[in-house]
Amino acid sequence: MNEFIPPAKPIIGDEEREAVDRVMRSGMIAQGPEVAAFEQEFAQHFGLDRACVAVNSGTSGLHLGLLSAGVKAGDEVIVPSFTFAATANSVALTGATPVFADIDPVSFCLDPQSVEASITERTVAIMPVHLYGHPADMKALQEIADRHGLKIFEDAAQAHGASLDGTPVGGFGDFGMFSMYPTKNMTSGEGGMVSVVNAEIERNMRLYRNQGMERQYENEVVGFNNRMTDIHAAIGRVQLTKVGAWTATRQSNAAFLSESLQGVQVPHVADGAVHVYHQYTVRVPQDRDGLAAALKSEFNIGSGMFYPTPNHQLAPFQVDVELPETAAAARECLSLPVHPSVDEAGLERIVHAVNTLAKAGS
Repeated sequence: MNEFIPPAKPIIGDEEREAVDRVMRSGMIAQGPEVAAFEQEFAQHFGLDRACVAVNSGTSGLHLGLLSAGVKAGDEVIVPSFTFAATANSVALTGATPVFADIDPVSFCLDPQSVEASITERTVAIMPVHLYGHPADMKALQEIADRHGLKIFEDAAQAHGASLDGTPVGGFGDFGMFSMYPTKNMTSGEGGMVSVVNAEIERNMRLYRNQGMERQYENEVVGFNNRMTDIHAAIGRVQLTKVGAWTATRQSNAAFLSESLQGVQVPHVADGAVHVYHQYTVRVPQDRDGLAAALKSEFNIGSGMFYPTPNHQLAPFQVDVELPETAAAARECLSLPVHPSVDEAGLERIVHAVNTLAKAGS
């Protein structure tokens, strides 16, 4: 049988290992000069004209971003239900309530009309997710936010380098969070990076991530231990030198798949949008699960179902709300391998497998 094609594959090379060794030899392992350098280089690399703050995970980044922007118990933040649970979890961790809105069926990101219909007197913010690496409709969402006096926060966990009309994601809202989890388009092993719009949010972030201290033993707020280590930052700094080429390969792979696949609905890219294809997600109108199983059993190709259970149906939330596009996406979406390790032969195998199975009705 052909070698297995995984749905995702972290790429760690000699340069990353050498960077870790350099930090280990330095004796400065906790939050130190590597973290500071990573923060500056991340902002510069992705064209973010704002400060960035490194933390120990993407979820920490969202949580601390919300706290730093003033979200508190009793507030409501509008989020998509079709996303990873960390989006809603981070809101709930502040004591606020995540309010679930529907998605646009083409981009899989928040639907502005559903967002506006979800606003109440308790709503303080909208938090779109740039899902799969495609930017949300930030112009429409910002217009809604301006009309209602709301803030915008960005969950850019999957969207390093994505942009809309020339503005990079992470550059629209009061903050934008990028995840550094191993399967993301770039990694620091584990971690998160948060772009912040002003000095107040930046200072709050730095306080909250470090036990509420700017100076040792002078605690100003009740904080957390959400620091990034220099080991992780050193890995991230190396990955920054590679992510541009990896993104170009993802986009090339996606173009090949979109031109060649049949029997499934391929991803759409909005006008003015740069899609970075954290996931290459198709719609399978009939028997998505059967197609996924057959890809694995018959062709040794992995795939991912992101996300089969919408957040509003998860045990911690259980909200009775009608989100028809979310329900359809959860039933039909399947992510195919698009990562830089998929070579030309692998792409051709994926196309042959999907087209064969789709024609046969999987």
